[in-house]
Amino acid sequence: MISLCMIVKNEEKVLNLCLGSIKNFVDEIIVVDTGSTDNTKYTALRYTDKVFDYDWCDDFSKARNFSISKAKNDWILVLDADEIVKQFDRNSVFEFCSCIENQSKVGRLKRINQYEDSYGKRRYIERISRLFNKNNFCYSGSIHEQVVYKNKGNYDTPNIGITIDHVGYSKEVLKRTNKIQRNIIMLKKEIIKNEKDPYINYQLGKSYFLEKDYKNAILYFKRSILLVDNFNYEYVEDLVESYGYSLLNLNKFNEAAIIETYKRYYLNSPDYNFLLALVYMNNSKFQQAAETFLRCTELKGGRIEGITSYLPLYNIGVIFECLDLKKEAVKYYSMCGNYELAQKRISELK
Repeated sequence: MISLCMIVKNEEKVLNLCLGSIKNFVDEIIVVDTGSTDNTKYTALRYTDKVFDYDWCDDFSKARNFSISKAKNDWILVLDADEIVKQFDRNSVFEFCSCIENQSKVGRLKRINQYEDSYGKRRYIERISRLFNKNNFCYSGSIHEQVVYKNKGNYDTPNIGITIDHVGYSKEVLKRTNKIQRNIIMLKKEIIKNEKDPYINYQLGKSYFLEKDYKNAILYFKRSILLVDNFNYEYVEDLVESYGYSLLNLNKFNEAAIIETYKRYYLNSPDYNFLLALVYMNNSKFQQAAETFLRCTELKGGRIEGITSYLPLYNIGVIFECLDLKKEAVKYYSMCGNYELAQKRISELK
């Protein structure tokens, strides 16, 4: 019923884990190699005889659509080599694919991204569109390609019972693949043709953000926000938040206050509220910051691990410590469980 379609290049270090995690859940595996010089193709051949070569032409969508053209099944699941399946609910996925109405919908799986920042090793959770019927959908966009409806209309994206771990943005993988610089080069070519496309500007800003080049990130985030015509698009909340974090990372605290402008759109988002609280805190609006951090603990969901629990509580502790209220600071640090930074602060205050 389901064909797994992948495009790969020099992925021998991660491909075995990926294919090993999904092999028992799909009926066919299609691997398209875009020019590997390592043992990627040999690894793929351990799992399938449907391994195809493709001449790379700086266009991810064309490569994706080529892989889909080789599939015998109508239902397509797309994974990248640095994604490992951790949970696959056969019943829910089968029900999704068996429903005729879902042929015009795209299933969204849960992806857990592993990365590192000033808080240590972190996990960022998101939903991405990856399961669809090839008769109605294909890919568009040379980089950061998106699933598009062939009838050019809107479509629903219900969640499906698949969870994957993504290791592609860990320091080790980024260093090995030079992924960010590759993306920046491709996005710059794309933006020459589509300079008023908010999504391309966002992705270019995001690439600079991941490289910690916040000055250039801000430039493209600003452009993207001015071009956005609908703040309910899935990527736009991340655009607003990444813009805010870029400003904070450059100590542009007054400028970062512009984030409050978007409160009406993301009032119930713990990720947005956490950022807003950081903006308040860095502008010495401590009461508003503490109240907003507490609001995070009352909300559900959130893409960043700990965003509704120990992270806001830790920052309230920081506020009290800045105000020289050590007893109150220790109280909130103690509410953070085993969070390493909180435990460190407690030991230094006692």
